[in-house]
Amino acid sequence: MMKKLIYFIVIGTLFLAASSCQDNFIELTPPAQFTDEVYFKVSSDFKAYTASFYGGLPGWDFGTMDNSSDLTANGNGAGFDLGHGTISLGGTSWSYSGIRSYNILLDKAKEYPGNEVDIAQYVGEAYFFRAFAYFNLLKTFGGVPVVTSILDIDSPELYAPRNSRYEVVDQIISDLDAAIGKLPTEQAIGSDDKGRISKWAAEAFKAQVLLYEATWEKYVGQGPDGDGTTAGAGKAGYDAADVDQYLSEVVTLTEDVMTNGGYELWNKNDDPLMDNASHWYLFNLEDAGSNPGGYDKTTNKEYILYQVYDYTYKQSGKNLTWTGYQLYPSRKFVDMAVCKDGLPPEKSSQFQGYHTRGDEFMNRDLRLINYVYGSEEPSTTLTLDYGSLGFSGYGNMKYAVYLPGPEPNGRRTDGTESYDYPIIRLAEVYLMYAEALVELNGGITDEQLNASINKLRDRAAVAHLTNELVNVNGLDLLTEVRRERAVELYKEGKRFDDLKRWGILEESLNASHCGMVVGDASYSTEFKDEQGNATANYLPNSYVWGEETVETPSGELKCVVVDSYQNITVSSKHYLYPIPLSQMILNEDLLQNPGY
Repeated sequence: MMKKLIYFIVIGTLFLAASSCQDNFIELTPPAQFTDEVYFKVSSDFKAYTASFYGGLPGWDFGTMDNSSDLTANGNGAGFDLGHGTISLGGTSWSYSGIRSYNILLDKAKEYPGNEVDIAQYVGEAYFFRAFAYFNLLKTFGGVPVVTSILDIDSPELYAPRNSRYEVVDQIISDLDAAIGKLPTEQAIGSDDKGRISKWAAEAFKAQVLLYEATWEKYVGQGPDGDGTTAGAGKAGYDAADVDQYLSEVVTLTEDVMTNGGYELWNKNDDPLMDNASHWYLFNLEDAGSNPGGYDKTTNKEYILYQVYDYTYKQSGKNLTWTGYQLYPSRKFVDMAVCKDGLPPEKSSQFQGYHTRGDEFMNRDLRLINYVYGSEEPSTTLTLDYGSLGFSGYGNMKYAVYLPGPEPNGRRTDGTESYDYPIIRLAEVYLMYAEALVELNGGITDEQLNASINKLRDRAAVAHLTNELVNVNGLDLLTEVRRERAVELYKEGKRFDDLKRWGILEESLNASHCGMVVGDASYSTEFKDEQGNATANYLPNSYVWGEETVETPSGELKCVVVDSYQNITVSSKHYLYPIPLSQMILNEDLLQNPGY
């Protein structure tokens, strides 16, 4: 199984992974006998080699959870540089080591003496991971040198200038097309190999790439490209027609995954034991003891691309629950979730305001209730005190297990929590489909909404998004589609990328990060304990940045400030990171991105 891919053998410049388990040990030829001349001769060699690729997928890392974005008010350092506009020239590094490994396999596949069908899946995986690596480089730096062969220490490509972002995108698309043509469907992947890349995962990822690039070109434009002579990677290969072409293909790809992938939303809200908490338990799903309904990972058909973890073979090694609690949501996120009538709180008669802590969570989207700690009943356990648990007034529940151990339904020992890490799930495919349609056509039909976003709203127990709802209430359709994405994918590492590709990074990040409404003489707020008695658990003197009047669904009100706008200086140059100075010293033909 993928979870059993747990050890690596170093062979010269090759990192070869093999599967192993306690009850089925595989006897291998001694490592010293492995050379290029004897390896890559049978299909199992290719399979073993690709196992190491999966370490290149994102996993449990709190630095990738949108910390310091506009939807968070957490105080840890993750995401600080981009979120505050303090990116340093020497603070970012890039690595082509993974790309070299993928190129090695693709090169060796050309010399494979057997039937190429036997290794097609592993060749497809190499193409996929090379595309994945280049997409991460593209999002970080824009254009970078494209390397598709095995380089030696004196290869001229080591000193080549940057390819433009458009040339990098072309390479990514080419690799993903090759991967899609070789990878098996999810249905054809056996239970022992679940977690390996499927055709549908490659299609979903290609849709993600195309949507990112189409909206980047539409809203950000060519400013970050530079002229390619004095700064930046230039504009070679740019074609204005790509935007609509990419959006159209996003629709086609997502429709294919939605129709043929065999995936489904993990919705157990019909089970009374689950207490409408599917959004919570999905993200800490392990064995049958991880939730009151007795569901294990085999019931999860929502994850399309994910990093596999396992309590026996590959634990997270992270304190997921207690650190997860401290990924504090911001005022902006809490106000973003709709009410049960499907309307934003500022438009809904169901919104109860902020007079008493807990009022704002009444009649709201189940995603808000499941993702935010402090959204159930008023309690004295959340003292509104900077530095305490929930110092914004809220704590994060996504990825956290609230119930104390032992199992069933309890939390594992710190560092042993081992739920899978989602990279692309069906919910995101629905969101990409809807967004691409609105961007492409300026609208979306109710039927198309029912096939996508409204499936998410059904699980969230809120009314459908319809064209009538939008028109009657003076809403903007694109804004509502983006709202759905922000709420559904909260803390899944998508927010910074979305703010960049929508061209709203500066306006979104330069505002103060605020927490709970605390009111004043004109709008009193009360904090009550579980018996309904008023408590004095707001400690204003603990907030160094004090309070700030901000726009809320109940008008302009005072909120605690967790991180002041005075600390933030995000500008247009921050859509891309600077090329590391260490790389520019090694290769004088690398030009710095504009503004650095």
